[in-house]
Amino acid sequence: MSGQSLLVPGELSPTRSVPGNIRRPEYVGKPAPTPYTGPEVQSAETIAAMRVAGRIAAQAMEEAAKLIAPGVTTDALDRVAHEYMCDHGAYPSTLGYRGFPKSLCASINEVICHGIPDSTVLRDGDIVNLDVTAYIGGVHGDNNATYLCGDVDEESRLLVERTREALNRAIKAVKPGRQVNVIGRVIESYAKRFGYGVVRDFTGHGINSSFHSGLIIPHYDSPHATTVMQPGMTFTIEPMLTLGTHEYDMWEDGWTVVTKDRKRTAQFEHTLVVTDTGAEILTLP
Repeated sequence: MSGQSLLVPGELSPTRSVPGNIRRPEYVGKPAPTPYTGPEVQSAETIAAMRVAGRIAAQAMEEAAKLIAPGVTTDALDRVAHEYMCDHGAYPSTLGYRGFPKSLCASINEVICHGIPDSTVLRDGDIVNLDVTAYIGGVHGDNNATYLCGDVDEESRLLVERTREALNRAIKAVKPGRQVNVIGRVIESYAKRFGYGVVRDFTGHGINSSFHSGLIIPHYDSPHATTVMQPGMTFTIEPMLTLGTHEYDMWEDGWTVVTKDRKRTAQFEHTLVVTDTGAEILTLP
């Protein structure tokens, strides 16, 4: 694996502004969101709105990813995604969510998730996950992907490729009438082929008018994940696979989650709706 030095926190830029005419999620300016009490099965109108939010989130992530190269800061990636969402009438869902200070998450190498964009400079050989969520029309669309920066070693490249495949296989396992634990069973059995760890404490989640509805989608085979999938349910699947342990540490910022052994990790995510026959991906550009 690449001999890159471990990450350290960089400097934060000032908080980016959002035009006043863009609708804010209810949690902005509050310490925590109001708990969701609505249904997990959504109306056709809500699902149609989520297609719009999901498409904007996917396109914002694509635009930011075009900048990924050695020498670029993660703050620059955040700026591009922020401006894209605002230009398309969407609010960046992470901005102000439980105090998160930026408009996307940028998680490099050993960072599992929730990396805060800052002055950190991407290096040749890094892998970087971008996690972008857009809020528009009263709903959220959430996606992420892991990208290669420059000349990436084979072990890391395979980890990224296989994590993407784990998500694809999990999506194919979505069927009405099945329990959600089939999703984690598929991911975990695939990851075990390669000796990868599967992160357990950070999961997929229900999403709709709420960023996180309370529905949990584990990425391992959990006997407790017995919720039965129904047409119209909306949630994310976002497996996090590691080259070593699934255990983690958290930085003092209260957000940045790193593998305990500091080995590399990759993640991919889509927002889905359960259909009569399977799943429709709502976060397609």
